[in-house]
Amino acid sequence: MKKIVVIALCLFSQFLFAESSKAKEAWSYLDNGKIRIGIDKSRGGCIGFLGESKTGRNLLNHFDEGRFIQQSYYGKSDGSDWNGKPWVYNPVQGGSWDRKPSRLLEFKKDDSKQSMYSKVEPRRWSSAKPCPEALMEQNISLHGNLAKINFIMNYTGPDQGKARHQEMPAVFVDALLKNFYYTKEGKLITEEPRVLKKKDGGLKLGKSSSEWVAYVDDNKWGVGVYTPGSTLFTCYKALGNGTTGPKGSACSYVSPLRTYSLTPGLKVDYTFYLTVGTLDEIKERFEALKKSK
Repeated sequence: MKKIVVIALCLFSQFLFAESSKAKEAWSYLDNGKIRIGIDKSRGGCIGFLGESKTGRNLLNHFDEGRFIQQSYYGKSDGSDWNGKPWVYNPVQGGSWDRKPSRLLEFKKDDSKQSMYSKVEPRRWSSAKPCPEALMEQNISLHGNLAKINFIMNYTGPDQGKARHQEMPAVFVDALLKNFYYTKEGKLITEEPRVLKKKDGGLKLGKSSSEWVAYVDDNKWGVGVYTPGSTLFTCYKALGNGTTGPKGSACSYVSPLRTYSLTPGLKVDYTFYLTVGTLDEIKERFEALKKSK
């Protein structure tokens, strides 16, 4: 009997080791000694790691396939159901709500140029149907303390009707970065985002005149997001069960927005930037970047 138990434990340990190794192999990183960024190739090549090189702490949240820095677009109602909630046409780079991952079609990494490229066939968030009509591409490169990301989506599906707010892109960070900052009429201000599932107020939609926003901790240190040409944004906090960190159910969310419709032949092509640092450093880097263009 003891021999059987020992064999079973050994087999289980080997299984856990294999699964752990498999999970590690799914991730790919760029690190220039200042900033580190990582993608999960098993979930559409989505960006799930961002942090300073020196600390190795991941400031992003990837609780499920929807909570990555990734591409996600919205169309009209398609008769689908998201866990009991009627939903719309919604191709998502990472996969579906029930954890069916998207398909990575191509991946390239060039360490000498500090760059990564991926091409993905996304899935509909609600139904998990593959979306070959909405192929997505992603280019990532590091430049000093900045990560530069270019997103492309070529849409060949049917007309999705009226124009809607589109995420440019969706960004989910550790809930410990709870203080939200943006620029209003040239002045840097902080405002409390709305909390999901609570009826009281909070910021839901806003405009950042500087085109960048940031989530920081109580020491005013955290993550900045800059999408040139996008002043409108939406934001919220999800409390979940209170757990924080990369896999916690709580998170802080923000997305720069643009308004357009998904029509046959549409090509979405835009660039955004990420950085990690103090609020002053975030402001300084993004303002310098704007002046250089």
